[in-house]
Amino acid sequence: MKRLLPRLIFGMLCTFWILGHVVQSWHIPLVALFDHYFYDVRVRAFMPDTRDERIIIVDIDEKSLGELGRWPWKRSVLSELVRRLADDYAASVIGFDIVFAEPDDSSGLPVLDAMAQGPLRGNADYRRVLAGQRAELDYDRMFAESLRERPVVLGFYFSSQPGASPGSRLPPPLALEGRPPPGQFPEWPGFGGNLSAFQEAAASGGHFNPLMDGDGITRRVPLLGGHAGSFQPTLALAMAMMLAEADKVRLFAPAAGAAVEWVDILGGQQTLRIPVDADGAALVPYRGQEGSFAYVSAADVIAGRADPALLFGKIVLVGTTAPGLKDLRATPVGGSYPGVEIHANLLAGVLDGTIKERPVYTPVVELLLLIVAGGGLAVALPFLNPLRGSVLTLVVLGVLLVANLALWQGGVVMPFASVALVILLTYGFNAAWGYFWESRTKRQLTERFGQYVPPELVVEMARNPEGYSMAGRNAEMTVLFSDVRNFTNISEGLDPKELAALMNEYLGAMTEVIRRHRGTLDKYIGDAIMAFWGAPLADPQHARHAVIVALEMQQAVAALAAPFQARGWPVLRIGIGINSGTMTVGDMGSPVRQSYTVMGDAVNLGARLEGITKEYGVGIAVGEQTQALCPDIVFRELDKVRVKGKATAVSIHQPLCLANELDEELRAELASWQAALEAYRQQQWREAARILEHLLQKKPDEALYRLYRERVAHLLLAPPGDGQWDGVTNFKTK
Repeated sequence: MKRLLPRLIFGMLCTFWILGHVVQSWHIPLVALFDHYFYDVRVRAFMPDTRDERIIIVDIDEKSLGELGRWPWKRSVLSELVRRLADDYAASVIGFDIVFAEPDDSSGLPVLDAMAQGPLRGNADYRRVLAGQRAELDYDRMFAESLRERPVVLGFYFSSQPGASPGSRLPPPLALEGRPPPGQFPEWPGFGGNLSAFQEAAASGGHFNPLMDGDGITRRVPLLGGHAGSFQPTLALAMAMMLAEADKVRLFAPAAGAAVEWVDILGGQQTLRIPVDADGAALVPYRGQEGSFAYVSAADVIAGRADPALLFGKIVLVGTTAPGLKDLRATPVGGSYPGVEIHANLLAGVLDGTIKERPVYTPVVELLLLIVAGGGLAVALPFLNPLRGSVLTLVVLGVLLVANLALWQGGVVMPFASVALVILLTYGFNAAWGYFWESRTKRQLTERFGQYVPPELVVEMARNPEGYSMAGRNAEMTVLFSDVRNFTNISEGLDPKELAALMNEYLGAMTEVIRRHRGTLDKYIGDAIMAFWGAPLADPQHARHAVIVALEMQQAVAALAAPFQARGWPVLRIGIGINSGTMTVGDMGSPVRQSYTVMGDAVNLGARLEGITKEYGVGIAVGEQTQALCPDIVFRELDKVRVKGKATAVSIHQPLCLANELDEELRAELASWQAALEAYRQQQWREAARILEHLLQKKPDEALYRLYRERVAHLLLAPPGDGQWDGVTNFKTK
């Protein structure tokens, strides 16, 4: 539990932290940034990337500025633009993404009027000529007349600075059916409007204020803008209303005082529904990169060079892409995106009904997702291993992602960043904590057990480090002792370097066999090896593993014979003793030096069995408990022995092979040997001698058979009744 608690606490704190952001108790820029990024990814991934032929952008571009001069142009030129669009090309509606806030004095008419009121006041001819030319010189009146009775919507902007530009005015307030709650739609104290003559002559007007998010990207436009207690539509909404022949909009809220969820354009033939969010803004449904609408140079329209097939009867937006006029904005689909095309995208979305909805209940859904998914993972991950935790995290994220994208395709925008972030943070912390905890645990376990057990067992132990301790305890285990025969003579025949090299080769090969079968290497005692099974890692097959190791150690020693002889080294022979039973295992020693080892009578018997192998001429001897624990291994019983310090005799056995490797010849030999042993124990000396002679004829070099033949021969020569014999061989030395 100690390693789980920090992970649980972090997961819950993470969920609480993100919850605070959702309920707006505090602001987390990372969540907002991630949410914006994922929104932009969805826009780019699912935008249709097709051109809308209904809307044409008449562009005040570099070509137009080159032909007609720098901006602002004379109002006479603009009046010609309006006349061409409305009369020659029959545009269904013309929207200006431009504000005309200042009078045009380029004709010189104010100067001429000043002269008529001054030095030339008495000159009747001058005044008569001026009156005759006034209509041609009054460019503002000319432009106002071009707007009258034509489907023109003029753009304007709201300002955070109180007041209005001189001589300007706003269009008549938008007629609303319903009243928005205070604060949902943005309101401004000032505005920059068109000159009164222009706005009075124009059919309508709309603001072109975008709503930039915290990262400076334009994703939304306030559908209504407030000033002095009344509301004005955005430019796209005003144009849509003109197309729908609507004179008012209806605000829908689920209850009195609740936030408006959508705005309906109440047209004569159809109702257009526009979803708005909690800020009264509509999400711009970007169709694609810049150029999703056809562009026509304003110079070509004024000169009559524009293709009538392209323009006739279309919706027209007049704006600019010229970099010097600074109407380029950052959007999800481009960093320098023409502002006029933002209005075109929004207008197309209004007409098509493709503006996505961000419901007012979004925070509630977000809270539920955080509690269920984020909080659930925060509780679950600490109890799962890395693989299951990773799979669960991926599944939860995948389900949430698929659901989110499905809702997006259905026209609903749901947040993803908050729940994804809490899931990723929780998973990341759990993974990092697990990694560092595991690394620390492995390091500690390696420090404690690394010299005794193979690395793969340390990894296994690290999964549950609390389950392993170096404190002393009793356990059912198996111990193995091995020793090199005639090592004293071998060591005397080699110089120290050669002896060290030989021992390194030998001990390395033996250690590899022990570790391969989950053995714990206790110590090297000169040429002797001590190992055990069953601690620190529990091993239900401890006896079998030890016996298999003994058989493979003998094979490994045999394999070393050829390379040893090639280097002029003697061929080694080893004896191995194995015993199973209850042993005390733990860290034992003095404050100066300690060792993780085993002790007990079962250990002592294992050591004595190693020495007994020399007496019977076998490579391996195991105790009766070990033999009983290995039913799939073939053994040959060697004897019943009573070792020093033990009153009870034990049977000892020699492992030969796995049961599935037993052939008929060896099976017959074992049957004969067992018959000889039974005859020996029943003191049927002549029968025992006969069977032993038969066995020796087949295997004359078998030391075990020669040993028993000598015993039988001695007993045959002994006087009858010479002492009592119980069939047990006594060993008085260690």
